Amino acid sequence: MNEQLLESPLIQCDETRVQVLSSEKAATAEHWIWVRASGPPHRRIILFDYDPSRGRAVPMRLLDGFAGILQTDGYEAYCAVAQAKQLIHAGCYAHARRRFEDARKSQADPNREGQSKLALDLIGQLYRIEREIKAASPEERLRVRQSQSAPVVRELKAWLDKMADAVLPQSALGKAVYYMLGQFTKLLPFLDHPQIPLDTNRVENAIRPFVIGRNNWLFSQTTGGAMASARLYSLVETARANGIEPHAYLSRLFAELPKATSAEHFEALLPWNTTLDAH
Repeated sequence: MNEQLLESPLIQCDETRVQVLSSEKAATAEHWIWVRASGPPHRRIILFDYDPSRGRAVPMRLLDGFAGILQTDGYEAYCAVAQAKQLIHAGCYAHARRRFEDARKSQADPNREGQSKLALDLIGQLYRIEREIKAASPEERLRVRQSQSAPVVRELKAWLDKMADAVLPQSALGKAVYYMLGQFTKLLPFLDHPQIPLDTNRVENAIRPFVIGRNNWLFSQTTGGAMASARLYSLVETARANGIEPHAYLSRLFAELPKATSAEHFEALLPWNTTLDAH
């Protein structure tokens, strides 16, 4: 699964905290689950990896051999990795939108709320265009983005530049403006690459079951347990992403895996290659 993921044209990455009680770090220290998502429909790949660190060395390792497009939120470690590996680095409009939504909710002044709403409306226009071309060919999607989305992006950039001189950087609106300005170069590649979505929702949706599970099981006892958890989540969430019932897939996998003796055998056990008996 990792080999095929690294051959994908685009990988989305995200990370979330996990507590590990027995490790070289203190029991209360933060450890991390890193998640990578890629692949077209019916061949989705979602991989979870445990590491005690949140440093850039982790995505450098996880993306070793990758030469496509990296799409992430604004975490700076990804910027360093994309630059070192000379990757096209795409950002996330949803993260920028959330900051303007927070700013809108926090504004007691109706005029300030209107300023946040303008940014939200422009971002909303981009999402409306994307919904209309969801089923379009890559060529048609690129044509529409360049003819319809590009003017919206230019208007949004002009508004951000204007607002940067008119808001306090530490205000809710100022934080939203400066965050988006800081991310703006990563918000442009979707205009030239039809395979880039507007946001990282795919990997965020993939990470959500782990976050929900963490609220129930709370922690891993050991680093080995955290690694095993990451591998099981990889299998379960990749099966789910491809429309395969996870319990049936794991039952088949655990029955057949001990018999696998070649690359072809392992290839046949990938979720999209596995035929499950009807029940």
